[in-house]
Amino acid sequence: MKVEIQATADGSATLFVPSLDEHYHSVKGALTESLHIFIHMGLQECKAAEPRVLEVGFGTGLNALLTLQEGKRVVHYTTLERFPLPLEVVEKLDYPALVSAEAASSFLALHGAPWNQWVQIVPGFHLRKMETDFTTLQLKEKYDVIYFDAFAPEKQPEMWSQEIFQRMFECLDTDGILVTYCAKGEVRRMLQRVGFIVERLPGPPQGKREILRARKIFP
Repeated sequence: MKVEIQATADGSATLFVPSLDEHYHSVKGALTESLHIFIHMGLQECKAAEPRVLEVGFGTGLNALLTLQEGKRVVHYTTLERFPLPLEVVEKLDYPALVSAEAASSFLALHGAPWNQWVQIVPGFHLRKMETDFTTLQLKEKYDVIYFDAFAPEKQPEMWSQEIFQRMFECLDTDGILVTYCAKGEVRRMLQRVGFIVERLPGPPQGKREILRARKIFP
């Protein structure tokens, strides 16, 4: 899959896929978007002592790097990616320079880790990359947080179906959280129909107006 590196408004880079006419992140700010949606509204809202995170769409590895850098709890991080990016592409994104002085080695370790097995990247951060997508994968584990970061519904409709959200609901543990950048009404209604309690939250500064956070809560 051919990609192009493009700058976003906050100084961080993203990738553009000409064949899909789609960006990996918001052009208003890749780093700002990922921090706001997945870290602040997702991971930091999770109360689990050792969060089990499922990321749907490893992509550039930015969400994984930011989760690793959070560093306040032991994290078990499973990430799915059907089309892994070449290392020479992700290196040019230069995300570590925007995150911390220590992030470079971790970022390379995330991308260099073997697929389909658990690896400790740094003490307290355990990674399992799976070269697949959620449409075919059968997961038996339970998770505390889902980062739902697939391409937009009009670009990747098979990832935004009632069946997919039902499976996500089932693989979340009680009090689990799903966060996504997409706030479309039909997505919100599908999440509600499978049993989620859904919140519409303010989006990132200078970015999308709203995002969605869905909680699996039982009486």
